Amino acid sequence: MSLDQLVIKFQNKDEKAFETLYNMYSKSMHGIIYNIVRDHDISQEVMQDVFIKAWHKSDSYSAEKGRFFTWILNIARNAAIDKTRSKNYKNSKKNLNSDFFVDIIQDNESLDKQTDAIGIKKFVSMLTKKCIEVIELLYFKGYTQKEASETLEMPIGTIKTRNRNCINELRQMLDA
Repeated sequence: MSLDQLVIKFQNKDEKAFETLYNMYSKSMHGIIYNIVRDHDISQEVMQDVFIKAWHKSDSYSAEKGRFFTWILNIARNAAIDKTRSKNYKNSKKNLNSDFFVDIIQDNESLDKQTDAIGIKKFVSMLTKKCIEVIELLYFKGYTQKEASETLEMPIGTIKTRNRNCINELRQMLDA
């Protein structure tokens, strides 16, 4: 069965299609979410919420607008960012031991291995240095465009333009 047929069944609330898509994408989603929330239990919880949300909002997916993986990845990324901005999450991180912070510093230096479950790291590494910096911050570390702008010390408009151009480069590589 093709991915398009599977997605149509998913949109028609077929539970087997849900299970198949979950098995296909759960590792990738978990890796993306974990890179943002930095907690396995929370990332597991957010990932399950993402799939439930996708199930309920499946009619909003359109193959003409993009790939299913990209659609669900955006839901996952946004859910993870929302989670880190929640009051409960912030309060739970107030009294962490120093090992947690050492781990963050080491992990943020490179892309998390789980994020490479779909093999995207190979393609990202073929981009220019300026693209890698922007994509790593925005998509793998969960920075907002404003935070990326401050971190890279460049105007937010430049971040937006680079993001758009770099994603287009990635699309061209993947379509080739």
